[in-house]
Amino acid sequence: MPLKLFNTLSRKIEEFQPIHPPKIGFYACGPTVYDRAHIGNLRSYIFEDVLRRTLIHDGHKVRFVMNITDVGHLTSDADEGEDKLEKGAKREHISVWEVAEKYTKLFKQDLQTLNIEEPDEWLKATDNIKEQIELIKKLETKGFTYKTSDGIYYDTSKFPKYGELARLNLKGQKEGARVEVNNEKRNSTDFALWKFSPKDQKRQMEWESPWGIGFPGWHIECSAMSMKALGESFDIHTGGVDHIPVHHTNEIAQSQGATGKPFVKYWLHGEFLQIDGGKMAKSAGNFYTLDILKEKGFSPMAYRYLVLGAHYRTKLNFTFEALKASQNAYEELVNQVANMADKPKIGCGEIENKFFEAIDNDLNTAQALAVMWEMLKSQNPDSAKKASLFKMDEILGLGLKEIKSIKIPKIIQKLVEARETARKNKNFKLSDELRSQIFDKGFQVDDTESGPIIKLK
Repeated sequence: MPLKLFNTLSRKIEEFQPIHPPKIGFYACGPTVYDRAHIGNLRSYIFEDVLRRTLIHDGHKVRFVMNITDVGHLTSDADEGEDKLEKGAKREHISVWEVAEKYTKLFKQDLQTLNIEEPDEWLKATDNIKEQIELIKKLETKGFTYKTSDGIYYDTSKFPKYGELARLNLKGQKEGARVEVNNEKRNSTDFALWKFSPKDQKRQMEWESPWGIGFPGWHIECSAMSMKALGESFDIHTGGVDHIPVHHTNEIAQSQGATGKPFVKYWLHGEFLQIDGGKMAKSAGNFYTLDILKEKGFSPMAYRYLVLGAHYRTKLNFTFEALKASQNAYEELVNQVANMADKPKIGCGEIENKFFEAIDNDLNTAQALAVMWEMLKSQNPDSAKKASLFKMDEILGLGLKEIKSIKIPKIIQKLVEARETARKNKNFKLSDELRSQIFDKGFQVDDTESGPIIKLK
């Protein structure tokens, strides 16, 4: 079946049709590198990784790019407050450049730990200041900008379709509903393209521009860099749902205002990871990092499995009980693969088709996992199951090909078979004795719905 995706722009599930098949331009909003990414942030990158893997599986040639925000992201949507990188530098008593380098490196390590494939190209905001200035100049020439005491702003009243992505009610929207009051702004939704450096202090990151010394606003970087890498119109743009009302809405206004062309065909957004029913966020101080999960004895792959167990467009409430259940399921999966000594050959075709139907139905990973377990409990031979598992894992990204088969001595196999016979005959005393013999020889056996799983002690 063809790939179908929920397009935020239309609020509908649509059949995916690339602009220039088989090539696909895919841009993802990356991290603001002033602090460690938390597991809520990382949920979005897992969803984007599944999308990319699916596109490649379906035969598309994907060019995937992601930005690194290392300047211009202020602590308020009103274009007020402290630059997050400057804030990080004060917190850690190092330069903003060192903060950006430190957390970019840690972010990439987190991706690797979660088996998330890196983009084809990383785009850093500070490496593309010239491109951002040129885009602002285009907007200025077309009459979209005006100057205030603190910067150059985009006049959203000049863009008739402003707010279409977020379904904003501009007439009913009051100043202060989503942003703070700024008396110099013409409209409550106007946003900064270029901010002037404060006169009473020198910023660590600032540049010359036609309008004065300063730095770019947060939104302009994504427009400038995505169009530089992928062209003025491209296929897919992703991010979290929190990007819809402000950041992505402003990207569309900037990009289409400058080019007069459609910017992105398909907008996809991942929902929040919640904790105690609320959003997991650095500002709330209620977040966990991958390191915290590891310190508590959890595998990063267990977290990836947990995320795959929920649809990317549904809120996922994080609890350690849920993570423990995911770890148990992941460990059982690993043990089953380790016990499949046969070399993979022809897979379970009919079940494979059901798996990919679920994936092509708006990336329904939860249903896909259910199909995978259905296959593992089936009577198909291990060689077929293993072949299908490896194909499924091209999408799931759980690293199943890296799992080494356990070489089980014949004596252990015979003891396990004898124990299974004893269990079927309800001779539990003999069953326990055989389990002890297996354990004494360096192995242990776990009973599952799919049959006994043998592990090293």
